Amino acid sequence: MKTRCHKIFLFSKTFLNKTREIDRGLGRYVERFSRYLWPWREKWLVLLVGTLVVLDFSSTYLLLVLSKKDNFYESGLLAAWALDRGGFAFLLLIDIVAAVFLSLAAFTVRYLYNKQGFYNYGRTAFVFLLFPYIAFTVLAIANNIILLLR
Repeated sequence: MKTRCHKIFLFSKTFLNKTREIDRGLGRYVERFSRYLWPWREKWLVLLVGTLVVLDFSSTYLLLVLSKKDNFYESGLLAAWALDRGGFAFLLLIDIVAAVFLSLAAFTVRYLYNKQGFYNYGRTAFVFLLFPYIAFTVLAIANNIILLLR
Protein backbone atom coordinates (compact mmCIF):
# COMPACT_ATOMS: atom_id res chain seq x y z
CA MET A 1 0.00 0.00 0.00
CA LYS A 2 2.79 2.38 0.92
CA THR A 3 4.67 1.81 -2.33
CA ARG A 4 1.50 2.32 -4.35
CA CYS A 5 0.84 5.69 -2.67
CA HIS A 6 4.48 6.60 -3.18
CA LYS A 7 4.24 5.79 -6.89
CA ILE A 8 1.10 7.93 -7.22
CA PHE A 9 2.88 10.77 -5.41
CA LEU A 10 5.95 10.52 -7.66
CA PHE A 11 3.76 10.41 -10.77
CA SER A 12 1.86 13.51 -9.61
CA LYS A 13 5.09 15.34 -8.80
CA THR A 14 6.58 14.49 -12.21
CA PHE A 15 3.39 15.54 -13.97
CA LEU A 16 3.35 18.84 -12.06
CA ASN A 17 6.99 19.54 -12.94
CA LYS A 18 6.33 18.87 -16.65
CA THR A 19 3.30 21.16 -16.55
CA ARG A 20 5.38 23.86 -14.89
CA GLU A 21 8.01 23.64 -17.63
CA ILE A 22 5.34 23.91 -20.33
CA ASP A 23 3.90 26.97 -18.57
CA ARG A 24 7.33 28.58 -18.34
CA GLY A 25 7.79 28.03 -22.05
CA LEU A 26 4.49 29.72 -22.84
CA GLY A 27 5.27 32.60 -20.55
CA ARG A 28 7.17 34.58 -23.16
CA TYR A 29 4.13 34.65 -25.44
CA VAL A 30 1.89 35.75 -22.60
CA GLU A 31 4.33 38.51 -21.65
CA ARG A 32 4.58 39.63 -25.27
CA PHE A 33 0.82 40.12 -25.34
CA SER A 34 0.91 42.08 -22.10
CA ARG A 35 3.66 44.27 -23.53
CA TYR A 36 1.47 44.84 -26.56
CA LEU A 37 -1.25 46.17 -24.25
CA TRP A 38 1.14 48.12 -22.02
CA PRO A 39 4.70 48.51 -23.39
CA TRP A 40 5.92 50.83 -20.61
CA ARG A 41 7.01 50.20 -17.03
CA GLU A 42 4.50 48.77 -14.60
CA LYS A 43 4.82 51.64 -12.14
CA TRP A 44 3.55 53.98 -14.87
CA LEU A 45 0.42 51.83 -15.07
CA VAL A 46 -0.23 52.48 -11.39
CA LEU A 47 0.49 56.18 -11.91
CA LEU A 48 -2.03 56.19 -14.76
CA VAL A 49 -4.63 54.57 -12.51
CA GLY A 50 -4.13 57.33 -9.93
CA THR A 51 -4.32 60.04 -12.56
CA LEU A 52 -7.50 58.56 -13.99
CA VAL A 53 -9.11 58.52 -10.54
CA VAL A 54 -8.56 62.27 -10.27
CA LEU A 55 -9.73 62.91 -13.83
CA ASP A 56 -12.82 60.74 -13.43
CA PHE A 57 -13.78 62.48 -10.21
CA SER A 58 -13.12 65.92 -11.69
CA SER A 59 -15.10 65.26 -14.85
CA THR A 60 -18.00 63.84 -12.84
CA TYR A 61 -17.99 66.87 -10.54
CA LEU A 62 -17.84 69.27 -13.48
CA LEU A 63 -20.71 67.52 -15.22
CA LEU A 64 -23.02 67.10 -12.25
CA VAL A 65 -22.39 70.32 -10.31
CA LEU A 66 -20.77 73.01 -12.37
CA SER A 67 -22.55 72.41 -15.66
CA LYS A 68 -25.92 73.58 -14.27
CA LYS A 69 -27.65 70.91 -16.33
CA ASP A 70 -30.32 68.92 -14.51
CA ASN A 71 -30.75 65.99 -16.88
CA PHE A 72 -27.49 64.19 -16.00
CA TYR A 73 -26.91 61.58 -13.32
CA GLU A 74 -24.21 59.15 -12.24
CA SER A 75 -24.91 55.83 -13.96
CA GLY A 76 -22.24 53.74 -12.23
CA LEU A 77 -23.73 51.64 -9.43
CA LEU A 78 -20.92 52.17 -6.94
CA ALA A 79 -20.52 55.86 -7.77
CA ALA A 80 -24.26 56.52 -7.59
CA TRP A 81 -24.40 54.79 -4.22
CA ALA A 82 -21.44 56.83 -2.96
CA LEU A 83 -23.03 60.08 -4.13
CA ASP A 84 -26.32 59.22 -2.43
CA ARG A 85 -24.60 58.23 0.82
CA GLY A 86 -22.04 60.97 1.32
CA GLY A 87 -21.80 63.29 -1.65
CA PHE A 88 -18.71 64.06 -3.64
CA ALA A 89 -16.24 63.67 -0.76
CA PHE A 90 -17.45 60.09 -0.24
CA LEU A 91 -17.33 59.48 -3.99
CA LEU A 92 -13.68 60.55 -4.06
CA LEU A 93 -12.92 58.28 -1.12
CA ILE A 94 -14.64 55.32 -2.79
CA ASP A 95 -12.77 55.99 -6.07
CA ILE A 96 -9.44 56.06 -4.23
CA VAL A 97 -10.23 52.91 -2.23
CA ALA A 98 -11.24 51.04 -5.40
CA ALA A 99 -8.06 52.08 -7.22
CA VAL A 100 -5.85 51.18 -4.26
CA PHE A 101 -7.60 47.82 -3.87
CA LEU A 102 -7.08 46.96 -7.55
CA SER A 103 -3.46 48.11 -7.43
CA LEU A 104 -2.75 46.05 -4.31
CA ALA A 105 -4.41 43.03 -5.89
CA ALA A 106 -2.21 43.49 -8.99
CA PHE A 107 0.95 43.81 -6.88
CA THR A 108 0.00 40.75 -4.82
CA VAL A 109 -0.71 38.54 -7.82
CA ARG A 110 2.51 39.66 -9.51
CA TYR A 111 4.45 38.90 -6.33
CA LEU A 112 2.94 35.44 -6.03
CA TYR A 113 3.69 34.57 -9.66
CA ASN A 114 7.25 35.89 -9.34
CA LYS A 115 7.76 33.92 -6.12
CA GLN A 116 6.86 30.72 -7.98
CA GLY A 117 9.27 31.60 -10.80
CA PHE A 118 6.64 32.63 -13.35
CA TYR A 119 8.02 36.12 -13.99
CA ASN A 120 6.31 36.57 -17.35
CA TYR A 121 2.93 35.63 -15.90
CA GLY A 122 3.46 38.05 -13.02
CA ARG A 123 3.76 41.03 -15.33
CA THR A 124 0.86 39.83 -17.44
CA ALA A 125 -1.43 39.39 -14.44
CA PHE A 126 -0.44 42.86 -13.24
CA VAL A 127 -1.39 44.42 -16.56
CA PHE A 128 -4.57 42.36 -16.96
CA LEU A 129 -5.86 43.33 -13.53
CA LEU A 130 -5.41 47.07 -14.07
CA PHE A 131 -6.08 47.40 -17.79
CA PRO A 132 -9.88 46.87 -17.71
CA TYR A 133 -10.20 49.52 -15.00
CA ILE A 134 -8.18 51.92 -17.13
CA ALA A 135 -10.21 51.21 -20.26
CA PHE A 136 -13.58 51.73 -18.56
CA THR A 137 -12.39 54.82 -16.70
CA VAL A 138 -11.11 56.42 -19.90
CA LEU A 139 -14.48 55.77 -21.52
CA ALA A 140 -16.31 57.27 -18.52
CA ILE A 141 -14.11 60.38 -18.62
CA ALA A 142 -14.64 60.77 -22.37
CA ASN A 143 -18.39 60.37 -21.88
CA ASN A 144 -18.41 63.03 -19.15
CA ILE A 145 -16.45 65.46 -21.33
CA ILE A 146 -18.69 64.86 -24.34
CA LEU A 147 -21.81 65.44 -22.25
CA LEU A 148 -20.27 68.52 -20.69
CA LEU A 149 -19.55 70.08 -24.09
CA ARG A 150 -23.04 69.42 -25.49
